[in-house]
Amino acid sequence: MHGAGEAAARRLLWNDHGWRVALSRQIEFAGKSGALYRYTPLEEDRFVPPAGANYVIAELTPEGPSVVYAGETDNLASQAWRAALEEARKTYSDARVLTRLNVTRAVREAERADLVEQYHPPMNQGPPN
Repeated sequence: MHGAGEAAARRLLWNDHGWRVALSRQIEFAGKSGALYRYTPLEEDRFVPPAGANYVIAELTPEGPSVVYAGETDNLASQAWRAALEEARKTYSDARVLTRLNVTRAVREAERADLVEQYHPPMNQGPPN
């Protein structure tokens, strides 16, 4: 992971309480612009709000999150992220979804582009969808 959130993400991910506590915490990702974005791990079997959101699929490692894919959706409840997560888990078995609610499409698209430019997620490097 790059950026100011690296040390904080490590503390959040690997503490004495284990994954259950870690997954309830926010993780910061720094975009190429220097902007910080706080994401919350998604509990896949829980209610998901019908709201616009950005999402990151990442492997959570002792070194910090490793971004595999950055996406956005106008309705998180539609679970458009699920297909990308299933694809990611074919190569990255410990991949998790982290979300950040954003109402406007322009904000979501700009944030997604900022994160892709910073992390170069492997699943964002193929042909456009």
